Amino acid sequence: MKVYVDQEVCTGCGICADACPEIFELGDETATVMVEEIPSEQEECIRQAAEDCPVEAIHVEE
Repeated sequence: MKVYVDQEVCTGCGICADACPEIFELGDETATVMVEEIPSEQEECIRQAAEDCPVEAIHVEE
């Protein structure tokens, strides 16, 4: 699984960082993914964060 945040779309609301603090980090204006390899135990959290993102900035590739 790969995940990335579209920096052009992200509004920095922080939902992803609140849901998966081990994966997402909220910067000054946008969120970023902090890890290259996603631990399998975090996959469901990431899917939920992507679903909850109000601007659909989180993209998951299986």
